[in-house]
Amino acid sequence: MALYEHVYLARQDVSAQQVEAMTEQMKSVIEANGGKMGKVEYWGVKSLAYRIKKNRKAHYTLFNIDSPSAAVQEMERQMSISEDVIRFMTVKVEAL
Repeated sequence: MALYEHVYLARQDVSAQQVEAMTEQMKSVIEANGGKMGKVEYWGVKSLAYRIKKNRKAHYTLFNIDSPSAAVQEMERQMSISEDVIRFMTVKVEAL
């Protein structure tokens, strides 16, 4: 299995509990497809460098993931469908 770092930005008008629920949903997607979620860090609401989909701030969350690529692709597919996620990025790393 490969190691990934994944960061996603949620809209500023969703609550911290809703962000936590999205995190748990993505964690269940990874685990259902045979992966493991390592560290999960909620960084809070931060200002964006420029507007993204009419938002000036966003909730930032970081995942460390150890899973097959199919699990990460499914998680990214579900994030792209979600209206609350405004941006995400996954990077394959050598070590976490």
